[in-house]
Amino acid sequence: MKRTIPFLITLIKQGSLVKQIIAGLVLGILVALAFPGFAQGCGVLGSFFVSALKAVAPVLVFVLVAASIANQESTTNTAMKDVIVLYLVGTFLAALVAVFASFLFPTQIALIDTKDALSAPGGIGEVVKNLIFNIVDNPVKAIANANYIGILAWSISLGVALRYASDETKRIVTDLTASVEYVVRFVIRLAPIGVFGLVAEVVATTGLAGMMSYVRLLAVLIGCMIFIALIVNPLLVFLYPQESLSFGLGLPERKRCDSLLHTFFCCEHSCEHEPLP
Repeated sequence: MKRTIPFLITLIKQGSLVKQIIAGLVLGILVALAFPGFAQGCGVLGSFFVSALKAVAPVLVFVLVAASIANQESTTNTAMKDVIVLYLVGTFLAALVAVFASFLFPTQIALIDTKDALSAPGGIGEVVKNLIFNIVDNPVKAIANANYIGILAWSISLGVALRYASDETKRIVTDLTASVEYVVRFVIRLAPIGVFGLVAEVVATTGLAGMMSYVRLLAVLIGCMIFIALIVNPLLVFLYPQESLSFGLGLPERKRCDSLLHTFFCCEHSCEHEPLP
C-alpha cells in the first residue's frame, strides 16, 4: 500500500494525459452503468474541474499577455502585423467552418435550464456600448467575471507600461508567469478526474442514449479541427506572401508563454496536447 500511492501520484504526474482522459471516460461509463446512484454523486468532480478551469483561464491570459509584451525586446523583428492578420483570418475561417459543420451535422444536446437567461442585445448601438464598457471594466472584476475584452485591454496596457520598468521588475513578472504556468499544469492534470465525473453523471442521468449526442458533437469538433489543421491552415500559409513568414526566427524567449496559452486552450477543448516540460 505504501508503494501504491507514490506510484499512482507518479503515474498521474508523468503519464500520458490523453490516455488518462480515455481511461477516465471508460471508467465513468462503467461506474455509471454499475452504480448509477454513486455515479451521480461523482458529478461534483466534474464540476470542480470545470470551475478550476474557468478560474485559472482569465488569470493565465492576463499574466501571459502582459509578460509577453513587457519582455519583448524592441530590437526584435516579430512582424506583429503579419501575426495579427494571420490570426484574424484564421479565426474567421475556423468560425466559418464551424458554422457550416453545425448546419451539415446538427446535434441536439439536452441542457439544464437556467433561471438567469441572457437576453440578446437590442441593436448594434447596444453591442458597441457593451463592448466599450467591457474594455474599461475594473481589472479585478474583469478577471472575476471572465471578461476577456477587459482582461486583454488591461494586460496590454500593463505590458506596454512594464516595457519601461527596471530589469528587476521584469524579472518579478517573469517569475509570476512561471508560477501561473505551474498552477495551469496542475489544473490540466486534473482533466481525467473531471472527465470521469462529468461522464459518470451524464450517463447515470440520461443513459447511453444521452451520451451519444456528446459523442456526435465531439466527432464534429474533431472533424473541424482536422479540416482546419490539414486544409485551411496550409492553404492560408500557401496563399500568404512567403517573405512575410520569416518572423518566427526572431521570436524572443517568452514565446513559450504563447505556446502554453495555445496548449492550454487545446487541452480545454480537445485534450490533444501534452503539458509542456
